[in-house]
Amino acid sequence: MASDQVESRESNPDMQVALAGEEEEEEATCVDPELLVKHPLQNKWALWFYKHDKNKDWVANLKLITAFDTVEDFWALYNYVQPASKLPSGCDYSMFKDGVEPKWEDDFNKAGGRWLINLDKKQRHTDLDNFWLETLLCLIGEAFEEASDEICGAVVNIRNKGDKLGLWTRTHTKGEATIKIGRKLKERLNVPHRLQIGYQVHNDTMSKAGSTTKTRYQV
Repeated sequence: MASDQVESRESNPDMQVALAGEEEEEEATCVDPELLVKHPLQNKWALWFYKHDKNKDWVANLKLITAFDTVEDFWALYNYVQPASKLPSGCDYSMFKDGVEPKWEDDFNKAGGRWLINLDKKQRHTDLDNFWLETLLCLIGEAFEEASDEICGAVVNIRNKGDKLGLWTRTHTKGEATIKIGRKLKERLNVPHRLQIGYQVHNDTMSKAGSTTKTRYQV
């Protein structure tokens, strides 16, 4: 009798398909639970977009895209939005700790400054996207270790004269921590040792044109 059932299954294509479907369902239920669990970040972050519109003031042009707190949600967001190199001139991306707005006047930012990297026009197509992504990975991965509490966020500015990437810190007077952050950023972006990047205090930037702002630290 058992042999008759085996022969019946082998000779019945529909039954073979059904059995195959059952096997696939069994395999699906055996998915590694690790693959179903999202990996939380130490901090919650928010991505902002600034679109230059002369008919609106600066605040009206700044929009919060979304906030996230897992590795998977970061990648879903990063792969959804346009690369920085494809943004029109005058636009910015900013990624800051959730609850912190990407502006000098925010209470979390106002006593701090930024490590600033200036890129020439050709670097938009060779380095900009890699620099921006690596900076974001430094943020969400807490790459600055014990100095990570000093991190506010990062901004990429798309401009005709040359793009800029800034890493914002909370307190400009913490020289040792600030310099450590600058060195780590330079290392992660693989900036050549011979090229220096500078740190500018927000109060100086607000009172002067960006090109003449005093550089407080260099690495």
